[in-house]
Amino acid sequence: AAAAATVTQDSLLNICMDAKHHKTEPGPEGQLYGQCALWKDNACCTANTSLEAHQDQSYLYNFNWDHCGAMPDKCKRHFILDTCLYECSPNLGPWIDQADSSWRKERIRDVPLCQEDCEQWWEDCQDAVTCKVNWHKGWNWTTGTNQCPKGAMCQKFKFVFPTAAALCEQIWSGSYRYTSHHRGSGRCIQMWFDPMQGNPNVAVAQYYA
Repeated sequence: AAAAATVTQDSLLNICMDAKHHKTEPGPEGQLYGQCALWKDNACCTANTSLEAHQDQSYLYNFNWDHCGAMPDKCKRHFILDTCLYECSPNLGPWIDQADSSWRKERIRDVPLCQEDCEQWWEDCQDAVTCKVNWHKGWNWTTGTNQCPKGAMCQKFKFVFPTAAALCEQIWSGSYRYTSHHRGSGRCIQMWFDPMQGNPNVAVAQYYA
């Protein structure tokens, strides 16, 4: 039984989810672009995906960050990191769940984000503007890119998401969970880390697996 448990645990470590742009298994990628370069030693994303993650209107999902006017750069970098983590990280196995959408068979749910990552995301985005709480669904896609649904009002993030926890937990319908754990604690996933110090999320995945 112990051996079986180990196999189950190991299968949650170092894997890529079955989704639109993910590789079937993780491995080194020499040319990852920009903020995604953190994962180049072992990644679930290709160089091309990493480049597209930085585009305002990327072919990845045709998603427009600027649906209520231009998103400030200091805010956008958190969404780019969020995209890089989602597309590139091989350490999200313990939180992979089934998804029933046309474009992916798996998604992440309740990934425990470090408090600082979530707070900083909220801090830098509080004056950005949006018209929706849940960005996964409910958009008007008639033009081929997401537009605010009829009657939805554009408001600052701080009114749409009154707390950092509300932002992290609601924007991608429960993909992330706000925690009181701190960066470096080994108990929470970091959206950003210093690759020279190694990837701290490897140990976090092991802990939760």
